[in-house]
Amino acid sequence: MGGKMSEVVNLLVVDDDPSITRFFEELAGERGWSVRTTSTGEDALKIISGSAVEVALVDIKLPGYNGMQILEYAKKNNIRTEIIIITGVGTAEIAMEAIGKGAYDYIAKPFEDIDKLAICIERAMDRYRLTNRVRVLEGMPPGRYEYEGIVGKSQKMQEIFEMIESVAPTSSTVLITGESGTGKELVAKAIHNKSQRKDKPFVAVNCSAIPETLLESELFGHKKGSFTGALSDKRGLFEEADGGTLFLDEVGEIQPKIQVKLLRALEEGEIRPVGGTENKRVDVRVIAATNRDLKEEVELKRFREDLYYRLNVVVISLPPLRARNEDIPLLAYHFLSKVSEKIGKHVDRISVDALQALQRYSWRGNIRELENVIERAVVLSSSNTIQTTDLPPHVLGESFYIVEEFGDAALSRYPYQEAKERAIASFNYSYITNLLRQTNGNLSLAAEKAGMDRSNFRKVLKKYGIKADDFRMRKHAVR
Repeated sequence: MGGKMSEVVNLLVVDDDPSITRFFEELAGERGWSVRTTSTGEDALKIISGSAVEVALVDIKLPGYNGMQILEYAKKNNIRTEIIIITGVGTAEIAMEAIGKGAYDYIAKPFEDIDKLAICIERAMDRYRLTNRVRVLEGMPPGRYEYEGIVGKSQKMQEIFEMIESVAPTSSTVLITGESGTGKELVAKAIHNKSQRKDKPFVAVNCSAIPETLLESELFGHKKGSFTGALSDKRGLFEEADGGTLFLDEVGEIQPKIQVKLLRALEEGEIRPVGGTENKRVDVRVIAATNRDLKEEVELKRFREDLYYRLNVVVISLPPLRARNEDIPLLAYHFLSKVSEKIGKHVDRISVDALQALQRYSWRGNIRELENVIERAVVLSSSNTIQTTDLPPHVLGESFYIVEEFGDAALSRYPYQEAKERAIASFNYSYITNLLRQTNGNLSLAAEKAGMDRSNFRKVLKKYGIKADDFRMRKHAVR
C-alpha cells in the first residue's frame, strides 16, 4: 500500500472497525479531505512512510502494530504526520501517555460532537502544514519575500506591490488607507523610493500628533512675529520636502482651516507661511494616509469634499494582519532576525505551537503589535527558540482554543503549571472582552459588573493588552 512521496493524503484512518472507517470516509467527503483507510498497523506504517500524510487517526488497540507503536515509529523516523489517537472507554491513561510521546491529541469513542472532532482534525492539518512552512522559513535567505522593506507573499500583498510599481513613476497623489499599524508609512516610502524623486527628501508627518495650533506652522512655515513664540522665520515641511515627497499620516485629523491651505498646495503648488503675505512655489508629491473612512467624514461635514477628491486619485487599501494570516510566520521570522541582531541575542527559531498561537490571535495593533510581541519574546527566551511561554498572556488567552474547544484533552498535553496558566489566561481574556462588548467599552460599567473597582479593572486590562477603546462604537471607524 506504499505510495509516492509526492502524494499528499489529508487524512489516514487506521481502525479495524469498518463502521469507524466508513464514518471518517463520509466526514472526509463532507469536508473535502482526501482520505485513505486501513485496518492494520503494518499497512499504516507503509502508508506514512511512502506518502505525505498530514494527519493519521490511529486506534490505540490494533492487531499487530498498535497505535502506540505506530506513534513511536513515526517519531523515531522523523515522519511529520500529526497523529491523533482513537481511544475507547477506560483508556484515558494510555491516551495521555501517547500525548506525552508526541501525539497531537486523542479522541474517544463514541464520537458525539462531530463539529469539535472536525475542528480537531483541521487544527492538526494546520499544524502539519505550518511545520513544513517553518522548515522552509528557517532555510530561507533573508529578504526572499521582501519588497522595499515590506514583507508578504499573500495574494493581497502581491497586488499591493504591483500597485506600488504602477503608481510610483507617476506624479499622482496617493491615498493609503488601513488600520493603525498596517504599514502605511512603509508603503509611502516604497512609492517614493521607486519614483523619480527617490534622490530628493522623503518627509513624514503624523497629523494627529501635532496640536492644531502648531500644525499649520509645521506644514507651511511661519514668519517671524506671526504669533507668540515665532522668534524667527521657519521653513515648513512642504518646503523641506521640495522636489521630493511629503507623507501626511492620519490626514483625516486635519482641521477644516488647514484643509483649505492643503487643498491650495495640492491644486496650485503654492503655500503661504503663517503671517506671510506672499505665496511660495513648491514641487512636492503628496502621499496621504488615514485609518478613517474619509467618505463618511465628508458626509458628516468634517472633511472637505473637494480635498477628499483631490487626495483620492489613487487609493491603496492595506489589509489588517488578521486578513493576511498566511504572512504571519513570514513576518514573525523577519522580526525575529531583525530584533535578535538589534539586541545581540541568538534566537533564530519559533516553535510550531508559538506560531500557531500567533496565527490565531486577532492582532488589533497589526504588524506593529506583532513586532513588539516578537521583541518581548526574544528578550524573555531562555533558548534559541521562542516557545509559547515566551508570548504575552493576552496573546495566549485569545489564541489558544484549548479550554473552549477541546477541554482537558488538549490542556493535558502541557505541564500542570503551564496548562493552568493557559486556562486562566483564556478565561480572563474571554471574560473581560465579553464584558467590554456588553458595555460598549464603558470601563466604569464593566468594572461594576465584574465586582471590581475601576483602578484594579484597568490593571487587568493592561495585563492582557486589552484596550477599552477597541470596544467603543465610533462613527469614523474603518469599514
